[in-house]
Amino acid sequence: MDETSTALISNDAVVMGLLAATLGAVFWTASRTTGFWAKFYTYVPVLLLCYLLPAVYNSIGLIDGEASGLYPVARDYLLPSSLVLLCIAIDLGAVLRLGPKAVIMFLTGTAGVMLGAVVAFAAMGLIAPGVVAGETWRGLTTVAGSWIGGGANQAAMKEVFEVDDNLFGQFVAVDVLMANVWLAVLLFLAPRAPAFDRWTRADTSAIDDLKQRIEAFQAQHSRIPGLGDLMVILAVGLGATGLSHFLSEPLVAWIAALPAEWNLEDYSLTSGFFWLVVFATTIGLALSFTPARRLEGVGASRIGSAMLYVLIATIGMQMDLGALLERPGLFLLGLIWIAVHAILLLVVAKLIRAPLFFLAVGSQANVGGAASAPVVAAAFHPALAPVGVLLAVLGYALGTYCAYITGLLLRFMGT
Repeated sequence: MDETSTALISNDAVVMGLLAATLGAVFWTASRTTGFWAKFYTYVPVLLLCYLLPAVYNSIGLIDGEASGLYPVARDYLLPSSLVLLCIAIDLGAVLRLGPKAVIMFLTGTAGVMLGAVVAFAAMGLIAPGVVAGETWRGLTTVAGSWIGGGANQAAMKEVFEVDDNLFGQFVAVDVLMANVWLAVLLFLAPRAPAFDRWTRADTSAIDDLKQRIEAFQAQHSRIPGLGDLMVILAVGLGATGLSHFLSEPLVAWIAALPAEWNLEDYSLTSGFFWLVVFATTIGLALSFTPARRLEGVGASRIGSAMLYVLIATIGMQMDLGALLERPGLFLLGLIWIAVHAILLLVVAKLIRAPLFFLAVGSQANVGGAASAPVVAAAFHPALAPVGVLLAVLGYALGTYCAYITGLLLRFMGT
């Protein structure tokens, strides 16, 4: 934790204990089958609460999520380990049989970000011209890069469109807050997927088939885990994560040394996190074809899900709910932007009869990237986490190009 932090709790060990106690309290209360808590969790999803409570801690100054080192640890160690353990029991063939609607909704999410930038800029020009005056259009290009690809694409747009550091910082706040608000909305909607799917008249048979395959495998091989089983699960998850780090570091160094004119950075190929996620997912999928798949019978995916919930808590602690009060004009712009993205997704989902799962994961693969797309996918079922990763990787490839096109449109409008 940064020593200059003004938060009441500045020790990361204490913050970790607070987050663990919070998660424990949420799951304990959610396990009550009668009384107040049973009614409460009928309306409030567990996953959403695990995300929002740390955000409240951060917003009231109890902790400082930005200064904490917990999120990078969870992102670099727990996320890849979770992906490995969630992928072990996956039926890759069944994932591929989910059909083209997942990709269509992902591309709709990309189009929604691009269209949303233009609509939000034009709308604020009418509502509050001062908010988008001057060089403000440049800052929007960095959010477009982030919401289509990720951090590397965001940084690329900052350099391409020569975004001022102060302006960049303001739009980082817009990016983080709006992306996290939208993530909260998706997590809230996840338990309500059946009602949404009835509205769109979606065919969820392929998703249901995948869930049933996983559940049948779990039922067939499940047994009470012993200490040896748990240690093997940790060995596989953390060992695969270590191997992923081991492989990604020299690969990134080698790619970075290749000729600059190849522009490999535009594809996020010089990002260590990109390769970390790719290797972890690949190892997990490879293990699903081996006897390691039997670890699912002793709770591999449950341990992976526990790691994922810790990641969710550390994502939540990055959000400052009070940031809306500092420069509301920019956040109104961000709200219009994400609303256009959401409306376009809803329209296309209705037209092609896509299930909520494809809408949510297709959206988050753009706006959230590889760190949170599997979180949203796992909210529907742990077996579906790899779908979020696969689409998020596609987003890395599209991010720079689509954000650049968006930037050119914004420059035309702004000048």
